[in-house]
Amino acid sequence: MAEFVRWGVLSTARHGTNTVIPALQAASGGRVTAVASRDVERAQEWAARLGIPRSYGSYEVLLDDPDIDAVYIPLPNSLHREWTIRAAEAGKHVLCEKPLALNAAQAAEMVAACRQAGVTLAETFQWRHHPQSHRARALLCEGVIGTLRLIEAGFTFPLTRPGDIRLRPELGGGALYDVGCYAISLARYMTGAEPLSVTAQATWTESGVDDLLVATLAFPGDVLAHINCSMSLVQRQYFELVGTDGALVVNRAYKPLDDAPGEIVRCEENRAPVETYTTPALNSFVLMAEDFNHAVLDGSEVPFPAEDAVLNMRVIDAVYEAARRGGTVAL
Repeated sequence: MAEFVRWGVLSTARHGTNTVIPALQAASGGRVTAVASRDVERAQEWAARLGIPRSYGSYEVLLDDPDIDAVYIPLPNSLHREWTIRAAEAGKHVLCEKPLALNAAQAAEMVAACRQAGVTLAETFQWRHHPQSHRARALLCEGVIGTLRLIEAGFTFPLTRPGDIRLRPELGGGALYDVGCYAISLARYMTGAEPLSVTAQATWTESGVDDLLVATLAFPGDVLAHINCSMSLVQRQYFELVGTDGALVVNRAYKPLDDAPGEIVRCEENRAPVETYTTPALNSFVLMAEDFNHAVLDGSEVPFPAEDAVLNMRVIDAVYEAARRGGTVAL
């Protein structure tokens, strides 16, 4: 068995260079070996900054490198399908940015390609690897708030860069693709079920992407999840699990701090806090990378198989349909 996974990175996207590549470098079981950009000078610059041994001026050349075992793909959403399938065909394991694809059909095609090639595929919902999320779900299952009936989940932020790719529909821009996907995944994770139907409303930018979107997901057991996402509101990333006897509130839901404990607050009447549960201060991106590395090295399944991404995209598809045409969409 290999001692570590040798990583290549397709693109020098900001999120990758600032957050994910450093996490891959810090994680046990892996080494970042190469980075590629369509601008060779940019690849060389970032390789030097981050201490990466190799740099390439094309994604194809990186995929041809026999010393690369796995690739991280932080490309625009519209390119996830193409480069995941090309990586699988080159025999590389794939960690792909969220959302995995532009729709459930694309996601299923990507999963099938990776399964056929015998490589691992995972989506970068790193919050699911953090003990804060595990503890919240465990508390819910223990019944500390009684019977779950309502989930409130939001992720909003102000996008202030003109021309950002998230404002371009042809690249897979929009609030739901960018951050609403977290809230949908959260609701599915906490309920352990798939929604039966959705309703949604959105406001749209001049370019045609959703800038503000709200949706209600109806789950089995009379559980409703209300989600909201936006690229023009203040920074918020929270969830609240509301039951018959109380609620659990998490205010840093999707990117827990790595230098402070995770916090889950149990509330009773009028949201009065009665108990705080803490979890260790850990980097969720490092935890995600380590889970991926260990699965590849052991030949085991990742904690959240890529088929989950297909199910998440299925809900996203339905939410977009409901927002565009109105009414309720059954799943």
